[in-house]
Amino acid sequence: MSLEEKVNQQIKTAMLEKNQASLRTLRAIKSAILIAKTEKENKEILDENVEMKILQKLLKQRQDSATIYEQQNRTDLLEKEKEEMAIIQQFLPPALSKEDVQAQVKEIIELTQAKTMADMGKVMGLASKKLAGQVDGKTLSEVVKSLLS
Repeated sequence: MSLEEKVNQQIKTAMLEKNQASLRTLRAIKSAILIAKTEKENKEILDENVEMKILQKLLKQRQDSATIYEQQNRTDLLEKEKEEMAIIQQFLPPALSKEDVQAQVKEIIELTQAKTMADMGKVMGLASKKLAGQVDGKTLSEVVKSLLS
C-alpha cells in the first residue's frame, strides 16, 4: 500500500473520530504528495524514496518550527508542532541510533574504499540511499566526516 493510500485511509478515520490534530497533519502530508506528483520528474506513482523524502521534509519543518516556538516560549504552538511530528513519525521507519549509523557507514566506506574527505560525496550518496528515512542528513554527514577524517 502506498503512502498516499495509507494517508487517505487515516484521513477518513480522523474525520470520523473528529481528531483535528491528525486531520491537519494528514492533510499536509496529502498536499505534499500531490505537489510532488505534479512535478516534472515524478510520475503518477511516487517511489518509496520520494515518499520518505517528503515525510522527512515535513518532519524537519515541524522540528525547526518547534525550536523557534520553544525559544519564544510559545507553548501553545509548540504543542501543535509536537503533535504533528508524532503523527508524521508514524509513517517513517524507526530512526537508527548513532552507533547503528556508524556501523552502516563503515560498511559503505569499506565498499567504496574511501580514504579521505575527498571521497565524502561517494559515501554520502550511497549512505543517504541506503539509510533513507532512518537518519537525518545532518547526523549522517557528521558520522561520515568523523569516520573519514
